[in-house]
Amino acid sequence: MSFSRRSTESPEPSGLPLEVFDPAPVGVLVCRGPRHVLTYMNAAYRAIFGDRPLGVPVRRAFADLEQRGYLDLFDPVLRDGEPARVSAAPVTVRYAHGEVERRYFSFSVSRIAPAGEEPGVLVVAAEVTAEVTATEHARTLAEERRRTLLRYQSLVATSTEKVWVADPGGLLVEGSDGWERATGRPWEELRGAGWLGTAHPDDRAALAEAWYRAVREVPERFQHTYRLRYADGAYRHCLLRAVPVRDGGGVLEWMAACVDVEEQWWRELRDSLIGRASAAVAESENAPDAFAALSRVIVPALADECGIYLLTESAGQPPGDGRLTVERVAATAREGLPAGLPPRREEHVGPGHLLARAVRERRGVHRSFTPGAVPADVAPPGVRPWLSRTGAHSGVALPVLVDGAVAAVVTAFVCGDRAPIGPRHRTLMREVVEQAHDALSQALRLQRTQRVARALQRSLLTEPPDHPHLRIAARYLPSPAAADVGGDWYDSFPLPGDALALVIGDVAGHDLGAAVTMGRMRNMLRALAADHGGRPPGEVVRRLDAAVQALDPDTGTTTCVMARVERGPEARAEAGGGSAKGPWRLTYTAAGHPPPLLITRDGGARFLEGARGPLLGILPPDAPRDSATEELPPGCTLLLYTDGLVERPGESLDRGLERLRRNAAALAREPVGSLCDGLVATTAATGRDDIALIALRPAAPGR
Repeated sequence: MSFSRRSTESPEPSGLPLEVFDPAPVGVLVCRGPRHVLTYMNAAYRAIFGDRPLGVPVRRAFADLEQRGYLDLFDPVLRDGEPARVSAAPVTVRYAHGEVERRYFSFSVSRIAPAGEEPGVLVVAAEVTAEVTATEHARTLAEERRRTLLRYQSLVATSTEKVWVADPGGLLVEGSDGWERATGRPWEELRGAGWLGTAHPDDRAALAEAWYRAVREVPERFQHTYRLRYADGAYRHCLLRAVPVRDGGGVLEWMAACVDVEEQWWRELRDSLIGRASAAVAESENAPDAFAALSRVIVPALADECGIYLLTESAGQPPGDGRLTVERVAATAREGLPAGLPPRREEHVGPGHLLARAVRERRGVHRSFTPGAVPADVAPPGVRPWLSRTGAHSGVALPVLVDGAVAAVVTAFVCGDRAPIGPRHRTLMREVVEQAHDALSQALRLQRTQRVARALQRSLLTEPPDHPHLRIAARYLPSPAAADVGGDWYDSFPLPGDALALVIGDVAGHDLGAAVTMGRMRNMLRALAADHGGRPPGEVVRRLDAAVQALDPDTGTTTCVMARVERGPEARAEAGGGSAKGPWRLTYTAAGHPPPLLITRDGGARFLEGARGPLLGILPPDAPRDSATEELPPGCTLLLYTDGLVERPGESLDRGLERLRRNAAALAREPVGSLCDGLVATTAATGRDDIALIALRPAAPGR
């Protein structure tokens, strides 16, 4: 409320009757004499302040008003004739029905002296409640904002928070001193949208998109974590929180605080990566898959590229000259980097190389270098050109120990604008690798076992013998869907009397034990066949079964087919001591194994269903096993095979056998080796088991 007095004397009234003020839109009141007796009130005044009695002093007439100070102006105005004005005066009005209301008025008080009448005072009252309320509301909001900002600034003095105020469109208009101190940038650079430039380049677009979406949608609270560039050039993770300051349905401004959450971010990242590494490696079926899963955990969270290298069988000990040979089994690059990482390959590095040092010192080794100028002793030769193209500038090598020896090395590199690999990154990488240690060790031990088993298996799968009148071909293909070694085997060897033995077998299991059992079965069967070469295959297999049950009753499930191929007795008798000519005869037995397939030269193909018996280990040792005999027509092919050639997931065995029969018939005139290759090719892409097969074809007459 304000008061003013005008020094200019007001003119005397013109003598118009007071009733002229009756229709006026403002309140008009007239008092006369030194006691200020109320003599007139127009309708507007009565509507505002209620009906008051005339003929009594004004103070008595308005005795219920709480704000009566403006009545003190009546005396000097009547005495001196100088008008007075009261602006935006608060008045508490009590109505007849009991309601009390606070309203605002501007009063004009003037001296009035009609001709022939006692002088008095004329009061004009105009209500300004609406204008005062709006002004007062804006002033209150401004004061609240000022106090809020002061509170935040006080908080900044004892914490690391940065505070700012943005307009309804999300542009900064005010900021605390802590914001300038933290970023090292003057307020002129931060104003408007300039504050977005303090975010890490990789985070800037996501921050801007999230912030302006919040400005459009106006949530109750906005939160976003990003990396903020501090005055020293380092980036730290900060949590930006902002809330809208509303006025009715609109937004007056945004109040925001930026809190440093670097330590919390690292704790959450550590927990997340260690959990992911443990789960990913544990779910892998073999060592290469486990290392590939581990590299995908490290990239992109901690590095832009991760390679994993297995050491050779020297148990992590470099040769005498310090050179190291490793095999890269996994490589992962961050999305957006150039393609062209070399495939799995063997690498050779010198004694001073980063990998060799990690192996020799059994600890992590780190190097930083000029972006794009990757030193020869930092990156393996195969990946160095690619790292140079990406602008790599920092790398680390971490050894993986199994049973006390270094079994592998994990390398990681960063490039471009990314910060060098710091101590915290290296520590977290080491923790991730260590957390996955047990699963990695188990996978590596299994890989070593499989390597031994495969070597044993390859040593037993020898080339078929050369025969002047028989063409023999064999194939073995490991399963593409499993890294385990199988128990499939084939064999072919000469028997007394110019006969030849063919064998195909399958020991249940996919481990070193299955490979050992397979080798034992093969050797025992060879010995029994040589010792009892004149006996039919059924008798030889029976003796094998009896020997296995006696020597190793816990041997797993084993199936096999044994076949004896020889000239018929008539041909042998006619030849006397010379070379026999005439048809070949097949005698065979099957112990729980898929039946042999006979393919004629003209494209006919049928399975040999005779002499079928249960797998080994089922019958009593003295139970006989049958043998069956078939004539082998000229140009035919005899095929023995394991179930991997015919079985597919979700498909019946009969369907697989029919597919084999049809494919083999189509290849009937192909050379025996080409026939085997064609059959393997039709199955290898979808099979889930090992494949072994051996095929025999009598030479054409006259050849």
